[in-house]
Amino acid sequence: MPRPTTEPKPSHTRWVILALLLAISIVTYIDRVNISVTARQMIPALGLTNVQMGQIFSAFVLGYALFQIPGGRMADRWGPRTVLTLAVVWWSLFTAMTALAPTSFLAGVLGIWGSLMIVRFLIGVGEAAALPNFNRAVANWCGPHERGLGIAIAVSGIGIGSALTPPVTAWIMVNYGWQAAFYWAGGLGVLIAILWFWFATDRPEAHPQVNAEEVALIRGNRPSRNRPETSAPLPWKAFAQTPSVWWLVLSYTCFGYVAYVYLSWFYLYLVEARNFSVLRGALFAASPFIAMTILCPIGGWVTDRLSERFGVNKGRSWIGAGGMVLAALSIILGAAIEHPFIALALLSLGAGWLYFTIGAFWSSTVDLSKTHAGTLSGVMNTGANLGGTLSPTLTPWIADEFGWTTALGIAAVLAFIGALCWLGIRPADGLTRAK
Repeated sequence: MPRPTTEPKPSHTRWVILALLLAISIVTYIDRVNISVTARQMIPALGLTNVQMGQIFSAFVLGYALFQIPGGRMADRWGPRTVLTLAVVWWSLFTAMTALAPTSFLAGVLGIWGSLMIVRFLIGVGEAAALPNFNRAVANWCGPHERGLGIAIAVSGIGIGSALTPPVTAWIMVNYGWQAAFYWAGGLGVLIAILWFWFATDRPEAHPQVNAEEVALIRGNRPSRNRPETSAPLPWKAFAQTPSVWWLVLSYTCFGYVAYVYLSWFYLYLVEARNFSVLRGALFAASPFIAMTILCPIGGWVTDRLSERFGVNKGRSWIGAGGMVLAALSIILGAAIEHPFIALALLSLGAGWLYFTIGAFWSSTVDLSKTHAGTLSGVMNTGANLGGTLSPTLTPWIADEFGWTTALGIAAVLAFIGALCWLGIRPADGLTRAK
C-alpha cells in the first residue's frame, strides 16, 4: 500500500517576531515609566520642584506626539527592521543619558532642569517610532486573519511593562541609587535592539527560517509581489478624504484620554479617594495593567475570528465599539460603587475592556491600506496622544473641583463617544480615491 503523504506545515517564525515586538514593548514602557518612580529621589537630590518635574514628564509626551507620523512613515519607507533597531538604540542611549544629564555639558548651558527636558524630549522622539513600526511589522508578518492578535500581542507589553516597572525600579533605586535604574533600562534596550536586528527581516520571504507554507499563510495564499509594498507614494489627499480615517483618529483620541487616566492618576485615586495605604495602593495600582495584559490579546484574537466569519467591517467595529462600551460601563460603575475592592475590580476591568479594542484599532489601519499602515497608525496614535496630553492635566483639576466620581465619569463618557465613532469606521472599504 502507498505510504500516506503529509503536507508540510507552515513554520512559526512570525510568532518569534511577535515575541520580540512584545519584548520591545515592555522595554518601551520601562523607559517611559521609570522616571515617575525615581522622581522621589531625583527631586530632592537635584533641587527640582514638583512643577519642574511635571514639565520634564511633559517633554517626553511632546516628543512622542510630534514624531508619531514621521516614525510611521520611516517604517513604511525603509522597513521596521532597521528603523525599529535605530529607534530602540536611540531612546535607550538617552534613557541612560538621563542619569548623566545633571552633570553633562547641557546642564552647564541650560541647567539641570533644561538638560533633563531635552533628554526626555529625545526619548519621546525615539519611542514615537515604536508602535507604528510594530504595526508595519505586523502588516508584513501576519496574515489577514492574524493581524488583530499580532498587534495585540505586541501592544500588551504596555501592561506588562507598566506593572513591572514600579517595583523593579524601586528595588534598583533603593539598592544602587536612582542613576542605576536608567543605566539598567538603557542597557536592556540596547540588548533587545541587537536581538531584533539579528533575527528580524522586513518581509518573511527574506527570512531563512520561513518556509513557503508560512509565506502562503501570511499572504493569504496570494503570491507576493516582487516590488516592495513600501515604495508607493504617500496619499495624503486620500487620507483626508476617507471618513473612516477621521472617525478612527477621533475614537482613538477618546481612547488616549481614558488610557492616560490610568497611566497618570490611578494610584493617587486609590490612595486619596479609596483610602488605600501607600503600600497597598502601589500593589493594587497594578490591577488595571494586569487586566490590559490579559484582555488585549483576547480582543485581538476575537476581532480576527469575527472578521474572518462576518467580514472585516463587522469584525473590527463590533470589537472596537463593544470594548469601549464595556469600558465605559465598568468605569462608571466602579466610580459610583462604595465598596473599595469591588470598585477596584470594576475599574481594572474598565482598563482591560479598553485595551480589548487594541487589535481592532491598529489592524484597521492595515485594512485601510496595508502599504501605508505605518503612516496611518502614526496618524491614529497622534490622536491618542492629543487625548493623552489633556487627560493628566484635566483629571486632577476636575477631581479637585467636582470629585473623583465626576472625573472618572467624564472618562467613561469619552469612552462611550469613542464607541459611537465606530459606526462610521469601515476599514474594509479602503481609502477613498483622491479626486
